[in-house]
Amino acid sequence: MTQTPTIFAAALAVLGLSACATTPQASPQPPAFVEAACGGCHAVEPPYESPNPSAPTFESVANRPGVTKATIRAWLISAHNYPEVMDFDLEREHVDEVADYMITLRRADYVPMP
Repeated sequence: MTQTPTIFAAALAVLGLSACATTPQASPQPPAFVEAACGGCHAVEPPYESPNPSAPTFESVANRPGVTKATIRAWLISAHNYPEVMDFDLEREHVDEVADYMITLRRADYVPMP
């Protein structure tokens, strides 16, 4: 009697179980435009610490109650909503790019930083 089939079966079982294990998803990478245009003030990717302490992180904005891709787009399109300190113009062609990325930062397990 040989143990090779038993060892082989055990190895397959371990591999099968490891395929079912969940691993934390990697954070999405911001598009180059988002990093260049927004990253000077806002934290646009982990570790989510904004270069400008008064600028909210993209993660915190995306996880506010009621925020959707549509609400992000509406705010970005309405430049008069921007705080004066932003002094920022966003071309309409980039609105979807920013909103698409920001909405990927929504998480069911999000806990705001103190």
